[in-house]
Amino acid sequence: MAENETTDTGTDPSDPDPARAAADPARAATDPARAAAQARAAVEAVWRIEAPRLVAALTRLVRDLDIAEELAQDALVAALEQWPVEGVPRNPGAWLTTIAKRRAIDGIRRNERLAQKLRLLGHEQEIAQQLQSWEPESADPSEIQDDLLRLVFTACHPVLGREARVALTLRLLGGLTTEEIARAFLVPEPTVAQRIVRAKRTIAAKQVPFEVPQGPELRERLASVLEVVYLVFNEGYSATAGADWMRPALCEDALRLARVLQGLLPDEPEVHGLAALLELQASRSRARVDAAGAPVLLLDQDRTRWDRLLVRRGFAALARADDRARAGGERPGPYALQAAIAACHATAPTAEATDWQAIARLYAALAVLTGSPVVEVNRAVAVGMADGPEAGLAVLDAVAAAPALRDYHLLPSVRGDLLARLGRDAEARTEFARAADLTRNEAERALLRDRAAELGVRHPEGGARMES
Repeated sequence: MAENETTDTGTDPSDPDPARAAADPARAATDPARAAAQARAAVEAVWRIEAPRLVAALTRLVRDLDIAEELAQDALVAALEQWPVEGVPRNPGAWLTTIAKRRAIDGIRRNERLAQKLRLLGHEQEIAQQLQSWEPESADPSEIQDDLLRLVFTACHPVLGREARVALTLRLLGGLTTEEIARAFLVPEPTVAQRIVRAKRTIAAKQVPFEVPQGPELRERLASVLEVVYLVFNEGYSATAGADWMRPALCEDALRLARVLQGLLPDEPEVHGLAALLELQASRSRARVDAAGAPVLLLDQDRTRWDRLLVRRGFAALARADDRARAGGERPGPYALQAAIAACHATAPTAEATDWQAIARLYAALAVLTGSPVVEVNRAVAVGMADGPEAGLAVLDAVAAAPALRDYHLLPSVRGDLLARLGRDAEARTEFARAADLTRNEAERALLRDRAAELGVRHPEGGARMES
């Protein structure tokens, strides 16, 4: 677990400025290499924004996710070929959509493989007619939103495994390449490619409908969608493996997806709860590493470096989550509760001023709601801060035998912290060493080994350095 409106990309996707922001026409005119580099950067920037809308609209038309992505990729290749030569079009999103439409029509007419696929789907002529009448520049905004929402629920469908859902979502909704996803999760590129291919095959084989579920099924499926965004953010916030403590690009992608969901599902409390959590967590990013890139834990952070804009956005999203929950007669969900915990930290001017009693109560409510032993580990930190390390150890001891915690490195890490505060240095050193052996993140391993080595230096009561 990490420490835990409308789409906000900071740009208008229909405006040419984002794609040309880095351009200097005067210099580009005399420097073809610079012009080509700027055009390529523009393609990548526009693609990240427009790819989800394009794939969603194409999927609605051709009713096949694999074909839709092929057509979208064809449009991307065309942009990479033409924009460096002809310049960035005034409306790049509409340009990509028009190219994809033409390729689809040409494919139906001449591409045997695509035509055969569409014949197998049984509606080749119907698709051709729809494509002929499709005018991308006059698309209804509500239709675009509906298409995006359908794509969200398709990519995050529970019929797929967790890793497949994450990879497919980042590919289709995050606009990431297979290489970028592989690099972010430190897995081989062929592995990610296979996950995406298998995911699309599974969706086709299981005949997953391209639609937004209704009624009780919406809430059930929404949990899968929110989990994917949460997993992406957590991997960026506290990387599972590798040399880096954080991968900020993944946090940014997850935050953008959460904001998209807020716009698409404005009446769902947990959508706002998740957005609030991610905004508040992301606000700490600058303070979580020192100048050398080493981890800085929560109670050691310089809170003046926390991003106050993201904090305000988090508070606003949390207020919306509370309002929507009250309007529906619901209790706060797990993401809203985690956001409330993060809000307690954000309202405290210093670590010492934190309301640990309130945080402990929120973790207790979260534990009841989720039944997760990982939540109990986090609650042990809060209880240890509020009522003393012995009380924290009691909470930890009650869940230490849970199978889910067998290889969970934060269990011995928290225990080591609590034991150190009790002056039981030898035991604490053993726990930190065990935690270091369990983690696969190199920066975190170094931190834990340093903590074991410096146990001779006493931290004052309340000076524990675990994140909560």
